[in-house]
Amino acid sequence: MIPKSMRPLVPYLKRYRWGLLTGAICVVLSNGAWARLPKVIGDAAQSLESGVTRHKLLAFAFYVLGLAAVRGIFLFLTRWIVIGISRDIEFDLRNDLFEHLETLSYSYYQRMRTGDIMARMTNDLNAVRMLLGPAIMYSANTLVFTAIALWYMIHNSPKLTFYAFLPLPVASVVIQYFGHRIHERFETIQAMFSDISARAQENFSGARLIRAYVQEEAEIKAFENANQEYIARSLKLVRLMGMLWPTLELMLGLAMVLVLWIGGREVLAGRMDIGVFTAFNIYMMQLTFPVIALGWVVNIFQRGTASLGRLNEILQEQPEIKDEPEARALPLRGEIEFRGLNFAYNGKPVLENVNLSVPAGTSMAIVGPTGSGKTTLVSLIPRIYDAAPGMVLIDGCPIREFSVESLRGSIGFVPQETFLFSDRIRENIALGVKSATDEEIHEAAEAANIAQDIESFPERYRTMVGERGLTLSGGQKQRTAIARALIRNPRILILDDALSSVDTQTEDKILNHLREIMQGRTTIFISHRVSTVRNADRIAVLHEGRIVESGTHDELLALNGYYSDLYNKQLLEEELAEV
Repeated sequence: MIPKSMRPLVPYLKRYRWGLLTGAICVVLSNGAWARLPKVIGDAAQSLESGVTRHKLLAFAFYVLGLAAVRGIFLFLTRWIVIGISRDIEFDLRNDLFEHLETLSYSYYQRMRTGDIMARMTNDLNAVRMLLGPAIMYSANTLVFTAIALWYMIHNSPKLTFYAFLPLPVASVVIQYFGHRIHERFETIQAMFSDISARAQENFSGARLIRAYVQEEAEIKAFENANQEYIARSLKLVRLMGMLWPTLELMLGLAMVLVLWIGGREVLAGRMDIGVFTAFNIYMMQLTFPVIALGWVVNIFQRGTASLGRLNEILQEQPEIKDEPEARALPLRGEIEFRGLNFAYNGKPVLENVNLSVPAGTSMAIVGPTGSGKTTLVSLIPRIYDAAPGMVLIDGCPIREFSVESLRGSIGFVPQETFLFSDRIRENIALGVKSATDEEIHEAAEAANIAQDIESFPERYRTMVGERGLTLSGGQKQRTAIARALIRNPRILILDDALSSVDTQTEDKILNHLREIMQGRTTIFISHRVSTVRNADRIAVLHEGRIVESGTHDELLALNGYYSDLYNKQLLEEELAEV
């Protein structure tokens, strides 16, 4: 019967059941040979009592060597098979965890820290591997050897066996008590390790900000405090483990004293042969390591199950956005419609009764103050967030009728926060387009007005980009992201304030390229600059989650509303800048 805490591992154990069965056979043969050794030595002691001969010595010596050889061979096979399977399961589990994390929705990563996820994928996964490898192997060895030894011991002297195992109930209570405490303390240690990992990850990612605000000493102090708390919690666990093993050794020592005292009296009284007594004592000594190893196994088991629980939290997390049963891959023309759209974050309304239509092949610009819901609105198109059914339509069909893969594959999305991988510029531009040629990459870079910058680098398109694009300027990162969207040849292009880090001259060049490239494609811009949006086919003004104005540039100026105020303010700023 598999414990409830280990049930998430059942599919993996089933996958390697034949290997585990072979390992179990090796465990039985290895411990069978080892358990036979005391009987042989006992027989030797009994036989040599009647007289010592060379023949007897050689016979018993070869017998012992043979048993040791058999034990060694099958012990090696046991370790090779069982520990090897634990590594295979670790490999499978790590792949499954990563694959599952890739399917989870964006909202999951908003509430989970990256450092916490990394801690679970490394430290916790290693604890689970120890549970599957050494813990299973030593548990099996202990159980099998104890069962075989117990049979020999009862067969030779039931009375002495009773006294030998008399402290066992006390030992089981001790193990149960310590095991529960170890489990609790290891959970708190892993939680603290996650905090340390998250703090380190944030510091490395935010290195520029920390230096800009001269916070090195403060961050070092905060990290040291977290590290001290981690050490303090770890020392509590060490003290607990330090008490477990001596307690088990004490139980075993008491059992050996009882056996020596009572068994010795039996031999002196002539009620027990010296050979039987010798074998009995060797069994007791052989049981020393398994009993001590049992304490180590308890520690590994509690650590492993605590970590498995943390990993299982990830595996049980379900993606909020997934394909509906009737979803299928459909070609997109690019017509977008928001019909009576309402959307809320955690019960707080963000968008209210939004009605907006973007005909296929046209451009729509969205402007509005910060926090008005612009990014949320465009994030509903590629289903980064999910609106209620029937509120977002593409080509007249509810968006959920399209498979997520086909939908996102037809959209080029450039978010506000540009993310680049620690890879070559070439790979960052060609992301998601495996068949991209050098010519296509260059054309996309030209369209995004980044080609000239790339050509100036010593390695050109093979230039390595630092973590999150650290080695590039803000404008270069944004233009690289635009090139990445364009190379997909999307039916729908979404630019979420994607030109905020470039100057107006560069912006004009990019927009001119886009007008040529996006002919017949649907384009949505979000921007705070009138210069970016003025040439769009339609402009929508979003304020406090509602569409308050809609029309062309000239029509909106004639309304003398929010858009007109924004236009006049920016004209004034430009005039003042020229003075």
